[in-house]
Parts: sequence; C-alpha cells; structure tokens
Amino acid sequence: MRDPFVLKQESEGCYYLYGSTDPNIWKGKAIGFDVYKSRDLEDWEGPFPAFRPEPDFWSDTNYWAPEVHAYDGKYYMFATFKAEGVCRGTQILVADQPVGPFIPHSDGPVTPHDWECLDGTLYVDEDGTPWIVFCHEWVQVKNGTVCASRLSPELDRAIGEPILLFSALDASWVDAVKGGAGYVTDGPYAYRCNNGELLLLWSSFRQGRYAQGIARSVSGGILGPWVQEPEPIYENDGGHGMIFRTFEGKILLTLHAPNSTPDERPVFIELAEEDGRLRYV
Repeated sequence: MRDPFVLKQESEGCYYLYGSTDPNIWKGKAIGFDVYKSRDLEDWEGPFPAFRPEPDFWSDTNYWAPEVHAYDGKYYMFATFKAEGVCRGTQILVADQPVGPFIPHSDGPVTPHDWECLDGTLYVDEDGTPWIVFCHEWVQVKNGTVCASRLSPELDRAIGEPILLFSALDASWVDAVKGGAGYVTDGPYAYRCNNGELLLLWSSFRQGRYAQGIARSVSGGILGPWVQEPEPIYENDGGHGMIFRTFEGKILLTLHAPNSTPDERPVFIELAEEDGRLRYV
C-alpha cells in the first residue's frame, strides 16, 4: 500500500485505512481502491472493495492516493485518476458509510482539466468553507507546486481559479529527480496544532530518497504565506503522510516506506506536539 490515509470513526470505535492498493499502480488497467478496518491499528480486517469503477467510468489507470473525509453526514473520497490523453486529476466520490461503495460525485476531476494534478486533500477553514489542496505535478511544470481551490458547499466542483501556495524549490532540502528532470511535490495534508498553528505536510525527494516535509502558515490560514521547515521530519525513503489522533490521544504520523514497489507499507510513527512543533516520541 502507498499513500496511507486513516479515518477515525468515533461512533464505531475503529479506524479505516485507505491507500493506493492496485497490484501495479504505475501502468496498466486499474482495479480500484480497497479499505481495511481495525480497532487497534495492529489487527486489520479486509481488504474490502471501497471503490470499483463502472464500465463507463472515464479513467482506467493510475488510481492513486484515496483520502476519505466525513463531511455533512456523508463520506467523501478524494482520489487521483488518469486516462490516455486526459490529464491526471483529483475527482471526488461519495458514500453513505466509510467502507463504501463510493460512487462518482463530481463530474470528473475538480482540479484544472488542462493541468497534470494529483493528491487532492480536503481542508475546511474556520469559516466552514471547503477547499481542495492539491499538487500541480512536476512532470508538467518541472518545479512542482502545491495549490488550493475553493470548493462548492456540496463538494461537487471547484469555485474560482487555483491559488499557488508554494513550490518544491521553496524548501531548501529538496533535490531534483531523474537527473535534474524536475522537483516533486506530493501528498499535501493540513494539520491544525493545539496552539492554532496550521501545518501542511507534503513530500519530495532528498538525495534520491523520498522524504516527508512540513510547511508552516504564517497567517494560520490555508493561503499562507507558507514557510518551509529547514529539514524533513522523515527522510528514510518514505512519505506521502497524514496525521491523526488515536482514541487514546496519541498523535500518529502515517506514511508509506520504503518508496519502492512492491515493498512499500504503511508505517505509524508517534509524534509529540509542543508549541506548534512536531517531534518523534
């Protein structure tokens, strides 16, 4: 599994684990997304088929990075899709329960149709406005970026033009991939600290290895400006992470490591938070 994402379901006292689960996620015909269920993050039930495309679904490859968010009484999956001759993008799916089945909610991707995009995540600001935060991919722009777009209250379309938050080279620790071909931005995820500071997790490469970085919003809002932490929080060839709290109150970072297929697995790392700073326990 790549790109692990955990949904904590209070009413059931359990966790749902989603991720990129196709046997070959890089090429060939995609199958869908699976989900696992656990009460202790150690013993897992599943896999259960969370999403399987209908025959007329537009995308047939690169099913990546599903995130599931509880919002307004339903469960919304933000997931990356692609098809031959169509730009990669994040579409929003919906279901009545965390295990699915998820069905298309937005009319195709809500990211710009002429941009190669991936890894959309939901962020709801303090006014209750939903946003999608996503990456404009380095394969198209070389210096990958993280952008945000407002979403409709129904989460079925973007409203207005994307807003640039930062680019890969804004972080001093980022190195180029594939002999200088470009600079990667992957997997944004927003985390609000106890003191009100807003962090944004995202991933890139350092010295040839996948790494988990953190940006900090000066304003405390999603539009920043964003300041990059000088060092990744994890640089041992793992990333595309998110943070959640366990039922016992622990703060866990989950990411996949190593970054090689088919060896990648979800990893759970306990963190402590002090004055808006995160560190390993």
